[in-house]
Amino acid sequence: MPPIQDHPLRYQLANELHARPFPTMKSPSTVIYLAVKQPEEAVHRDRGLDLAHLIDLLDRHGAPHPKPGATHHAAQLGRHTLKWEQHTEFVSYTLYSDGVSERPFDPVDFEVLPGDWLEQAPGQRITSLMLRVLPRPDTAEIKSKLQDWLVPESMAVSQVLDDNAVVAGDFRIDPAGHMRFAAFVNRETGSRRIGRIVQRLCEIETYRAMSMLGFSRARGLSPTIGGLDTHLSEIMAEMTGSNVPAEQTLSHLLTVSAELEAMAARAAFRFGATGAYEALVNQRIRLLREERLEGFQTFAEFMLRRYEPAMRTVKSTEKRLVTLADRARRAGELLRTRVDVERSAQNQALLESMDRRADMALRLQHTVEGLSVVAISYYAVSLASYALYPLAGPLGLSKGMMTALITLPVVGLVWLAVRRIRKGLH
Repeated sequence: MPPIQDHPLRYQLANELHARPFPTMKSPSTVIYLAVKQPEEAVHRDRGLDLAHLIDLLDRHGAPHPKPGATHHAAQLGRHTLKWEQHTEFVSYTLYSDGVSERPFDPVDFEVLPGDWLEQAPGQRITSLMLRVLPRPDTAEIKSKLQDWLVPESMAVSQVLDDNAVVAGDFRIDPAGHMRFAAFVNRETGSRRIGRIVQRLCEIETYRAMSMLGFSRARGLSPTIGGLDTHLSEIMAEMTGSNVPAEQTLSHLLTVSAELEAMAARAAFRFGATGAYEALVNQRIRLLREERLEGFQTFAEFMLRRYEPAMRTVKSTEKRLVTLADRARRAGELLRTRVDVERSAQNQALLESMDRRADMALRLQHTVEGLSVVAISYYAVSLASYALYPLAGPLGLSKGMMTALITLPVVGLVWLAVRRIRKGLH
């Protein structure tokens, strides 16, 4: 094949498909899992702190460091195998080792993560779990063990992956602060399949915990949304009356609308992330290909009864917030139309008033022009009289008669002059 230039991201994008392989583990095994999330602005966090915290743990065991900018890493910490992954909002640590402790879900197993190292974590624990992987005994023994290990009221148990294993969990936090899960695998089940089961159980719990953050946000917003709904209804009732000025009502409405838009903007990411995490939870459960184990609810049934109502609450709150914002927007448009109509009526009345005043001014102007003709004529007749008095004697006229004879011609000339000047101005 002739030489061809590769896209600079070709190999990087191809390798991304294989970047997060499933762990391989045997039965029996012990798995501990921890997910850490920063409480605020987790998406925009300093990811270098995540790497620094990981490197601190690796240095304690003399394990090799990850590559700069890595988002996943695997290392051997003594007898434990570590799988570290950096996600959009959280960082996860999965450690597994061969064998199980005599005491089921012994908190000592979690001490592979040092206490002082946990205290320095750049964030807070969003979830942690302990998982026991055991060879599969008969169904009666499985039921007996699960009755001792988990809370029966909330326990979910199912056969998965074409009956290759039985998985169980109660989604309750034990006194040590961890969730408890168990997997009983067939002896012929391969190590990679066991790793897939373990990882999917960890992902189900992690994404469930992350999606419940949206439920917490929705529950916190509900009282505020209820208050704004009531306030918006009162404002819309004011719009139908004429007691409150439209400008004042519009100001109140714009305040409510701005608050709703701000709430929607602040909650948009969390509600969107909740929907994405919910989809991942349901997808991971489907991938287990559950079958009912007699006498127990499946993971899907547990989620339908306990988890799905919380997700519906989130969707309902998000929809309610959007609906309220749309109502406020439409009410604002109607109120602005009303204000514009009222202002148009006021402008029309003002124009009519200005027209009447202009007409009155025109009439006054005509009156003044008439009076000015009289005044100018008076002075013009006086001047003309003085100029023609010397001719009164030879003509045999008195001064009064001379004044009377020139009055009408002078007035006529003045009127013609004023009219001509007015025409010139227009």
